[in-house]
Amino acid sequence: MPLIALTGGIAAGKSTVASRLSELGAVVVDADQVVRDVQSVGSPVLDRIAEEFGDGILTVDGALDRAALGSLVFGDADRLAVLNAIVHPAVREESARRFGQAFAADPDAVVVYDVPLLVEARVDDPWELVVVAHAPAELREQRLVELRGMSPQEAASRIGSQVPDDARLAIADVVIDTAGTLAQTRDQVDVLWEALPLRIAARRSR
Repeated sequence: MPLIALTGGIAAGKSTVASRLSELGAVVVDADQVVRDVQSVGSPVLDRIAEEFGDGILTVDGALDRAALGSLVFGDADRLAVLNAIVHPAVREESARRFGQAFAADPDAVVVYDVPLLVEARVDDPWELVVVAHAPAELREQRLVELRGMSPQEAASRIGSQVPDDARLAIADVVIDTAGTLAQTRDQVDVLWEALPLRIAARRSR
């Protein structure tokens, strides 16, 4: 029952890696989806966020207006810390529940936590393997401009707001190089999948 963390910077191809792992049989828990779920309408987390940041962060139907909230915390470390103190414990609890659910359904499951903010929020959790999807910042900036319609300035700002690549690479047990073709990325994931039993066994015997 290995628990694997998968992370990577924005536009680094992490979703491609997660998708391939899912195709190969892994149970993928998406941290972004967990965040959305714990902040859903009527949740205690959303109530606390509105209490702290005001009703301006809610849409007319009471859902979280992510853009409005983002504009309040982006670039403001203190406000972001307040938000994280509300959201992170709930995400930690819900993700642990989902991991447990997966292992209860299949004790031999390979559970992958697809988590952008691993370095920032979950680096000390007991992962049996940390996988990092990695591509150079210049290429990721290009992808953001070409595939997501951002301006070069927006793309550079988004990348610059995340932890440096070196910080992610420093905690990696496995690096998937996503700078090449989609097929090359998927091939690396296939190699990792084949080697997982040996990697996990080696990790557990340390």
